[in-house]
Amino acid sequence: MKLAARDADAYFAKPDKTRTGLLIYGGDSMRVALKRQQVIAALLGPNAEEEMRLARLSGAELRRDPAQLLDAVKAVGFFPGPRVAFVEEAGEGTVPALQSALADWREGDAQIIVTAGALRANSKLRKLFEGHRNAYAVGLYDDPPSRAEVERLLGAAGLRDASGESMDALTELALTLGPGDFAQTVEKLALYKLDDSTPVTPEDVAICAPRSTEAALDALLNAAAEGQSDRIGPLIARMESQGATAVSLCIGAMRHFRQLYTVMADPDGAASALNRMRPPIFGARRDHLMKQTKLWSPERLESALGELTNTDLHLRSAGQTAPAMALVSRTLIRLAAMARRR
Repeated sequence: MKLAARDADAYFAKPDKTRTGLLIYGGDSMRVALKRQQVIAALLGPNAEEEMRLARLSGAELRRDPAQLLDAVKAVGFFPGPRVAFVEEAGEGTVPALQSALADWREGDAQIIVTAGALRANSKLRKLFEGHRNAYAVGLYDDPPSRAEVERLLGAAGLRDASGESMDALTELALTLGPGDFAQTVEKLALYKLDDSTPVTPEDVAICAPRSTEAALDALLNAAAEGQSDRIGPLIARMESQGATAVSLCIGAMRHFRQLYTVMADPDGAASALNRMRPPIFGARRDHLMKQTKLWSPERLESALGELTNTDLHLRSAGQTAPAMALVSRTLIRLAAMARRR
């Protein structure tokens, strides 16, 4: 059976131990691995490896010796409790072995957990699990994690007391990092708060977050486009300490305001323009752009782009003597003032 994406997170957290098997597939191998770890831990508990209740097989091993899987499914363990036969990096060549094991599975056998890369709709591996009445197939895509998923990761790390602002910061961070990097950030945050009973603060999140120039640039440009002039100075200082240059900030600002102008000039509306953009814009970045369309007019955006072009020319001028970062900071503060006009 095919498990819908909206139901997948709940199933990974509390899988059905009576199911024959589960196929998890997707183009992001780290995302697939994290979900596989979650579901196996939920099925078997913390001591499965020591108690030999988890059998691991690779797709290559299974192609060489298809009987291995059925042996692992039927094996009787020394320790009591549920068992899992896990097949990693499965492909179309593993279908005969998996088909045989699924057909011979009986209640009390090890549950078959399979991971694979991106699979087409006509994949035999997908069809095998989607067509089975007691097994699930779940496709994982590059959708941003939900707030509930962020809360689950925090809970698993023992962080259960995060303020609203901290959750907002973590949710936005999850949009800019890959799933593996975000999971490592949560682990780092848990270690940072070890033996500290105070709530997680936005400052704690900032200390533990990877130094991402791209994320910091997004925060800076959103501050300028949304009239938050008081945030511009500290953000520029942070980016300068990370090695950002004035020219790179100016180029990033021009790109952002041109994109905002394109969105607002679309005859079908801003939402339609964002839907057509490639790569697609979603999550917090989309929310910020939609908010900014309500603060700006096309005429003021043309003025903003003119300001940025003049600043860029000054930065590249041979006779430029003023501090470069001060020029960019002054320009972005002027743009923030324009955003507040009504």
